[in-house]
Amino acid sequence: MMIVGFDGSGPSRAAVEWAAGEATRRELPLEILQARPWEPSGSQVTGQAERRGREQLAVQADDVRSRFPGLEVRAQHLPDDAVGVLKAASHRASVLVLGSRGLGALRGFLVGSVSQQVLGHAACPVVLVRPPSDLTDGPGPDNLTQRGLVVGLDLAHPCPQVLAFAFETAALRGVPLTVLHAWGPPAGTEYMHFGAIGGLEDELAGPEREALEDAVKPWLAAFPDLPAATELLRSHAGLALVDAAATAELLVIGARHRRRTGGTHLGPVAHAVIHHVRCPVAVVPYH
Repeated sequence: MMIVGFDGSGPSRAAVEWAAGEATRRELPLEILQARPWEPSGSQVTGQAERRGREQLAVQADDVRSRFPGLEVRAQHLPDDAVGVLKAASHRASVLVLGSRGLGALRGFLVGSVSQQVLGHAACPVVLVRPPSDLTDGPGPDNLTQRGLVVGLDLAHPCPQVLAFAFETAALRGVPLTVLHAWGPPAGTEYMHFGAIGGLEDELAGPEREALEDAVKPWLAAFPDLPAATELLRSHAGLALVDAAATAELLVIGARHRRRTGGTHLGPVAHAVIHHVRCPVAVVPYH
């Protein structure tokens, strides 16, 4: 099942649109989930707000049904905390889709507290979607899908879930896939002259390139008709992924759930990427 969070905002409407298209491709039912803990005061204002929210949910569901005939659409309202509801939903969803609040002064995702808390605990892939109005000054339509899908691969923590999601999604969309790995020189070489490091780049990159090809080889065999390529960059992983996402229709990354005091947190690369990319981002959890 595809589950999408909806609160009536522009970003959540964009998330519903994206989720409906993806659910259609995957032949999955779509659940539009609204979570809002209405105050128990029973006041007239609270009652009006609840009715308005439920009406927005019903209208959104009817709109999706009219534009995606054949798609099974369910609408559910739960009067509870959004973070708890969405975390629970991730255990019964194939994919959970959430809206982003758009761009800030640094031209990156403003991921709200709800989305960030859910990302750190979700049991399934979570896709963050921005409204189209935030893309008006980005790459044009002809360039936006030039690279198709991009997946960032961390060879230090290889996880088949990330590659499985990326290859399956690209195959369903019929678009090419780029598997990108960013690497840095070995520890200690930071004291070498830059020219010396550059001269050794091919030699230093050899093991990285071989590991990347080995990681992707079984997936290329499983999806022989999918145009897929590997890309090895000497760069910081966050910067490389943000640049690659500029011409992608979807960026896929893995998120290693790290247990720390105060809860589960995303790693630094995932944190940087979800705040600064312009296209939808799929965050695939692993441990």
